[in-house]
Amino acid sequence: MHKPEPVTLSYSTLRLEPMTADHVAGLEAAARDGELWNLRVTSVPAPGETAAYVAAALKGQSDGHMLPFVVVDPASGRVIGSSRYHDIVPAVDRLEIGYTWYGRSWQRTHVNTTAKLLLMQHAFETLGAQLVGWRTDNYNHASQRAIERLGARKDGVLRHHALRRDGTVRDTVMYSLAAGEWPEVRAHLQYQLARER
Repeated sequence: MHKPEPVTLSYSTLRLEPMTADHVAGLEAAARDGELWNLRVTSVPAPGETAAYVAAALKGQSDGHMLPFVVVDPASGRVIGSSRYHDIVPAVDRLEIGYTWYGRSWQRTHVNTTAKLLLMQHAFETLGAQLVGWRTDNYNHASQRAIERLGARKDGVLRHHALRRDGTVRDTVMYSLAAGEWPEVRAHLQYQLARER
């Protein structure tokens, strides 16, 4: 697998740009759309925490295990959310997609399908990943449904796995998609996006 490097991924209705410190204000504005930091099962930065959130993501990038993006509405140029590759393991051609969130106005729209199409296409077709994974909180049922709609398979649950921001410990639901499954999933996502137009 090629090492993931900062790159802009574009579709007619969405753009994923490499995250930089210049995106702090845009990410803060996007998180205010629905006060997303109040959701117990997400990692959205609270007001005043966005600079540290971006710094941690960029440190993960410099350490080689993350590649963070901001999600941009090309029509307005506004940042509407974030996603990233993480747990990048070149030795086994695997990476995960996560830390994904969008302002409330953009939830249940084409945005998640489009962003995941771009990220999976880049992972499988450009980077040469053999497996793309996802993980989510066992109580984040909306995230689980969204991942399943993408065509990912549920691998199982890691019990008592990670801390939530409120100090409780979550179970983590794991999903994956193998390279051999990608052509069918790509066709399905493209079909969904064409239907939404």
